[in-house]
Amino acid sequence: MVKRAVKTAEVGRSKAHMVAATIEQDILTGRLPFGQQLESENELVERFAVSRNTVRKGLDLLTSGGLITRKGGIGSFVTFNGQAIDGALGWTTAIEKAGGAQTRLLQIALIEDETLAQELKLERTAFVAIDRMRVIGADADAQCISLERSRLPFNDDLAALPLEGLVGGSLNRTLIEHGMVPHHGEQWAEVVGLEAADARLLKRRAGTSFLRSRRLTRDRDERIIEYVVSLLDPTFFALHLEF
Repeated sequence: MVKRAVKTAEVGRSKAHMVAATIEQDILTGRLPFGQQLESENELVERFAVSRNTVRKGLDLLTSGGLITRKGGIGSFVTFNGQAIDGALGWTTAIEKAGGAQTRLLQIALIEDETLAQELKLERTAFVAIDRMRVIGADADAQCISLERSRLPFNDDLAALPLEGLVGGSLNRTLIEHGMVPHHGEQWAEVVGLEAADARLLKRRAGTSFLRSRRLTRDRDERIIEYVVSLLDPTFFALHLEF
């Protein structure tokens, strides 16, 4: 998921919260831009005149708020792009409007997948395959941050989709336009090493650790709308659960 800022200054006034609030302000005002590495823990200890434990608690607050990500032995990096994400727009449209990434459509095609049909307990083996990649940066320096493979169980309403394309470039809008309104579903997430073919597409080394998300979405009548497998660069994406 794309990170979203949380006002750490509102949740307390301990030293850790003050550290987090100060760094958060630097991030939200653009003094620490997206992708920037933060000062080291030692430098932050000197800067704020607090203990290392206090600095780490402050960084934990920023991490839980989606503002930074921490890499063991390397440091902390800003992962908030300065914009809020409107989920009602659909994933693709929302992140593009927010300036977080651009989407490259790899394919929209009718396919047969007996294995997936059996896994989803579907009688028909036909699917509409929609494969997309998210990238950040200009053409020469573009960095691939995710690969998403959506599979829609085929029905007659979707027959022309490969020719017509997505409505407004958004799969979410396309589904709604075809009367396929998501209501509930399931999602699984795990860390995997990239297989050779996926590594080539993402311009990474085979075996590079990525977050793999599998999501199954159904409508109110329990009909399957979409099954999607996403490979996500953990530098830019994280799984956040509340319970």
